[in-house]
Amino acid sequence: MRFTLPLALALIAVSAPATAREALGMFGQWGAFRDSAVPRCYAIAMAEAPRHTLSGSKRETEPYADVGTWPVRAIRGAVHFRLSHRVAPGAAIQLSLAGEHYRLAGAGLDAWSADARMEAAIVAAMRSADTMTLSSHDRANKPFADAYVLSGAATAMDAAALSCARTR
Repeated sequence: MRFTLPLALALIAVSAPATAREALGMFGQWGAFRDSAVPRCYAIAMAEAPRHTLSGSKRETEPYADVGTWPVRAIRGAVHFRLSHRVAPGAAIQLSLAGEHYRLAGAGLDAWSADARMEAAIVAAMRSADTMTLSSHDRANKPFADAYVLSGAATAMDAAALSCARTR
């Protein structure tokens, strides 16, 4: 399944009232949005459809990755992942990106960088890599992986950051 504008808008519709969001554009596999009510801006993409499931089970949710900016909180480049399966308690969540492996923090259906230094490294690597993959084990201790195409990620992140820079 390829990432499309209608799919992106449907995904975003779940997280905030429709009147609060403004689509800034679609860039490859990534979309950029602004939520003036918060205010926040973010780049977001859905994971690729699985070619086969490692765990043999269907996804619990539609996984996505986002990089957000909250100017009022002085937060830039916050990385967040919604996973396709709930992670087993204590299971490691690994992000493979540009030949590096990052152990993410997280629980349930969500994962994020362990600290600000890792977050900056992930965002920098996303700007030049082609793909990234998150992997872990679900509650039945079966492996799963969520893969992302990074085409357009850098441009979407820049569009989101620039849009929120105007709110300062």
